[in-house]
Amino acid sequence: MTSIQNASAAAKFRAMHESRCFVLPNPWDIGTAIYLQHLGFEALATTSAGFAFSRGKRDGGVPRDEMLAHIREIVGATALPVNADFLNGFADEPEEMAANVKLCVGTGVAGLSVEDNSGRTDIPLYEKKLAIERIRAARSAIDALETGVVLTGRCEAWLVGDPHPLHTALDRLVAYAEAGADCLYAPGVSKPDEIAQIVKTVAPKPINVLVSGFNHQLSLSQLADLGVRRISVGSGLVLAAWGAFLRAAQDIKTNGTFNLLAGGAASADLNELFWGKA
Repeated sequence: MTSIQNASAAAKFRAMHESRCFVLPNPWDIGTAIYLQHLGFEALATTSAGFAFSRGKRDGGVPRDEMLAHIREIVGATALPVNADFLNGFADEPEEMAANVKLCVGTGVAGLSVEDNSGRTDIPLYEKKLAIERIRAARSAIDALETGVVLTGRCEAWLVGDPHPLHTALDRLVAYAEAGADCLYAPGVSKPDEIAQIVKTVAPKPINVLVSGFNHQLSLSQLADLGVRRISVGSGLVLAAWGAFLRAAQDIKTNGTFNLLAGGAASADLNELFWGKA
């Protein structure tokens, strides 16, 4: 992707956040990216967990260069804007993280997220001052490239088991917005009143809400009414696929029956979709 194409995709992606709520689904390989575009979604996002599982690794176990190659592959598979799940930027210190952000922007993404999960069990979230400095460094790195890539600041309070996740998320998301994040994201929130409080607190900046198995009862219309601008499903789709695979494989092994294969996708449909793609 040329720098002009990159800037165009980023501008389109940025505009999508301005006035309405949209779903940003998460493919984990080329085939799923192509199919999601086929369905009519307007933008896509990578999933670190989905890709890691496809490689037989834990979430967070994929090294930087392998993840960058994957992000570039997804960007190349579709004409849609792509947001990169860039974990914690694969570095602790702001300077190194910023250098990695520049590499991520170089893949052609329209947006990327940086989270405050330190990966440590003793101190799971980066100290607040450092976390803010990291967002500020990511902002500077993106601005230096003049692509307009959308920066999402993530607070992982719910996912790391913070004792007061809403308080921590509100405090940090406001700080991340002030440090230059374009979109704010606290994966794990599920209560409508807490979502509404986050929306109100960070306004006018848009927020992203993760919808997956734990809060699947939430709907697009409900979240839109709460003021949410972006909905992603994270590893939700890949876990749904893994769930079907596990049930079918276990049924074959345990019962010697193949009934669960009956609900599979039609090869003819996939062949038609992917015809001429190679």
